[in-house]
Order: sequence, then C-alpha cells, then structure tokens
Amino acid sequence: MAKKKHQRVAEQPKARRGFVDENKIEYLCVALVLIAASLMILLNLGNQYLWQDEAQTACIAKTILTHGIPLGTDGVNTFTQEWGAEYGKDFVWRWHTWLSFYVLALFLKLFGTSNFVCRLPFALFGIGTVLMGYYLGKSLWGTRRAGVLTVALLLLSVPLLLLLRQCRQYSMAIFFSMWGLYAYLQILEGRKHAGVAFGAAAVLLFQSYHVYYGALVAAVIVHAALFHRDKLRTVLLVSVITALINLPWIIWLAGAKFSASLSYKAKAEMLERSHVSQLRGFGRRFLILTYRHIFPIPLLGIPVVVTAINWIKARRLPRPEARMWNRVTLLILFIAINFLAVTMLAPFPHFRYLAPIIPACWLLAALMLDRAMRIHWSIGIVVLGLLAYMGTTADYFYEITHDYDGPVEGTVKHLRAHAQEGDVVVCTREDMPIKWYTNLRVIGGLNLEDLSPALNAKWIVWRTDCAWTDRRVVKFVQKNVAVSRYRAIVLQGYPDLSFENRAEPGEHLFRTATNAPPLRIYERVRE
Repeated sequence: MAKKKHQRVAEQPKARRGFVDENKIEYLCVALVLIAASLMILLNLGNQYLWQDEAQTACIAKTILTHGIPLGTDGVNTFTQEWGAEYGKDFVWRWHTWLSFYVLALFLKLFGTSNFVCRLPFALFGIGTVLMGYYLGKSLWGTRRAGVLTVALLLLSVPLLLLLRQCRQYSMAIFFSMWGLYAYLQILEGRKHAGVAFGAAAVLLFQSYHVYYGALVAAVIVHAALFHRDKLRTVLLVSVITALINLPWIIWLAGAKFSASLSYKAKAEMLERSHVSQLRGFGRRFLILTYRHIFPIPLLGIPVVVTAINWIKARRLPRPEARMWNRVTLLILFIAINFLAVTMLAPFPHFRYLAPIIPACWLLAALMLDRAMRIHWSIGIVVLGLLAYMGTTADYFYEITHDYDGPVEGTVKHLRAHAQEGDVVVCTREDMPIKWYTNLRVIGGLNLEDLSPALNAKWIVWRTDCAWTDRRVVKFVQKNVAVSRYRAIVLQGYPDLSFENRAEPGEHLFRTATNAPPLRIYERVRE
C-alpha cells in the first residue's frame, strides 16, 4: 500500500511537467505566429505613399478630429469618388459604416499623420487575422499542425498580405469575419460567453463593412439549421439581437443615394453594353480571380492523391469523418454566401471585395495538407514550397525591403517644396492623395464640382493614363486652359502611372516602374 502511494506521488511531477510543456509549446507557437505576421505585414509599411482609396479613408478620418463625426469635406476640398452620392447636404458620410474612420482617427490623434501611422491600425488587424487563422485552423480541424499550416498559407498569400497593409477597412472585415466563425464554433461546443463573442464580432463586422455582416449571419444560421438544431435557437437569438443593435444604422444607410453614384451608373452601362447579367458577368470575373489569386485549382488534387494512397495501403477508402464534413460545409456556406453577396452588390468586380473569402479558402487548403501530412510530413513542406515558388512571394520580399517611388510621391514632394498657401492645383487622376498630403485647393477627381477655378490654377498635375471617369477634367483643361502660360516640369524617377500602387492583383507593382514615362507637372509662369 505504501509502495503504491509512493508511486502515485512520484508520478505527479511528471504529469505536471507534461502539462507545463504543452502550454509552453502553445505559447511558443503563438509567439512565432505573431513575430512572423508582424515582420511580413509591418516591414516597410510606410514607404509607399497612399493611393486614391487609402487617401480618401485618411481624409475622412481626419475630419473626426475637428468635427467629431466623419464628413465628406474639410471645408476646402470634398472627398467624394461617387459624384457626391456618399453624403447629403450636411456632408455627413453615409457610404460606409464608421468604425474604420474612428479607429484611424484615434491613431492620427495619438501618433501623427505619417504613411506608417495611416496603415498601422489596419495592419494590426491584419496581424490579428493571421493569429485568428491559427486558432480557427486548430478549432476546425482539431490539430495544432492545421493551425500552423493555416498561418503558413496565409503568410504565403501575397494578395491577402497586400490587402492587410492597406489604409482601408478590408483587414477589419476579414478579422471580424474570422472571429465570428470562431465564436460560432465555440457556440457549437457549448463554451461560456460564446454567444456574446459572436454577437460582438457580428456587430463590429457590420460597423466595418456592412455587406459582410449579412453573409456571416446567413452562413451560421443555415449551418445550424442543417447540422445543429439544438443550437439554432441560440444562433437565431444572437443574430436577431445584432440586427436590432444595427437597425438604426441599417435604416440610416438605406437613405444613401447608391443608385445616383458614379459606380452604379457605370456598372449599369457596362452590363448593358456587354448584354450580360451582373450575376453572370461579375460571377465569372470573381471566379477567375478566386482560382488565380486565392485558391489554385491544382490543390484539389491533394485529397485525390491522399485517397489513392490510402486505398493502395489499406485496400479500402477512409471512413467519412462527420465532424470534418460538418466544418467543411460551414466554410463552403460562408464562401458561397459571401461570393453571391459581392457578385450581386459590388459596384465593380474588384479583387478586394472577395477579402473575407481568402482565409476561408486557405483554411480548406490547410485541412487538405494536414491530412496529407499524416501520410508523410514532407508533403506539406513540398506543397508550401511550390506555392511560394509559383506565387509572388519573392517579389513581395523585394517590396518590403526596398524603396518604391510612384507618381503621388513625386507630386507631393514637389508641391510641398514649391507650392504656396492659396495655390490651386488641377489634377487629372488621384486627387485624394494631394488633398491628404497638402492644404491646397485641389480641382479634379470624381465629383461634379465647378471647374472654373482651374482657369487660373497655379499647378496642373497631368497624369496621361486617365480613366473615362476623369475625362471631364481632362476635356475642360484641354479646352479652356492656355498651355502657353505654363512650363513643364519633368519629375525624373517618378513614373506616370494610373495609380500610386493599389493592391489589385495584376496591377500591383512590387518595385518602381522603369518602363513608364516620367511624371510631368505644369506650373503657371505667366498671367
């Protein structure tokens, strides 16, 4: 009896050491995830100047510091890209929900107005997204390896990393979507306060980007109805509460003049010219973007190979795992409903509107790799290496370790050095960055304002590659402004491009363009 008691006492320290070691491994994994994500997302974050959409976010956020609410004007310039449809006569912004503007305004108040600070809050949500990928991968597929694989796949997804580094609400929408899915899984497991966590994630998602809120709530309700009837009442109750909390915003946003906007009129004309429905035309484009830049089709060969190997080894197919297919269905529902929502509601088929879908697709890929690595660990390493080699990872590493020069940077530096207070600037592309970086009156952009001040403008920023939406300014200058009064200034080293540098795959530049003509700015020298 004494001997057995002694054995039990002796075993206790060993059990405790095992418990501590498990915690240490978890802490180490989290630390490594945070370090890797921080390096990939924060490095060289402030090098590039803000492009059009980023500068719009910054301009609107800055108005909060003086007026307490986001406005579409600072009293000198307006910040519309939709012919003024984003606000009413009071200029109160109602095109987007406001959370991203308030978060950025707080950072501007605390840390100033540098490029790095403008992108920092969104980059931090990006780091949180990668960490959430680790926990969501573990929770979905039941292994730490699946969580680590999810992180690796997210950090190899250059299109995702570019979005996470933008001064725009995309990283917030991705983070709160993933948090919502994670909280829903906790509801299914009966975790305490899981309903509160899901409700908070859903409300914050609405306040970040309202379209994705509906997709998240619809996905979990349908999933609960199909697989977890015992949790359906809880999910419905929490979803109704979040809808009631957001109801005042829903009613207020419904009054926005979306149908009068430039984007939606352009979309209607484009679809009419092409004789296709939005579902068909936009759906095809979003599908192409998905398999080119989010989920490569060859990855579907992994489960086929795994199944074939298992058949060869055991002469039988593996038994279906009910829990696994349950969770796979959740992600597929989430992807499909988001895909349908952006296809029907997006003004244009831009890649950035697919943002919340990207981590969900990589979570499915992590499952495939996790199952393949049960056969041999090297399979996962080979696949990850191929993804890095065949993608743009090397180009991304170059970007975050080297300087980049674009047309906005050249324009802003020259105007800051030579323009005087009260000067009027006419620009034929990307008016928002000039409005953000200078205190000058800027004529141009996607608004319907009076162009007569352009007749005596001190500066004309002439970007040759102009979209049809900017042609109004171009035609006015060509018809009414005497070129003989101006001298051309060639800014060598600053290429004349469509945008400073946006995150759209296929358009993003990882290094300064050397095959474009230099930017030209015109200064008035004669009255």
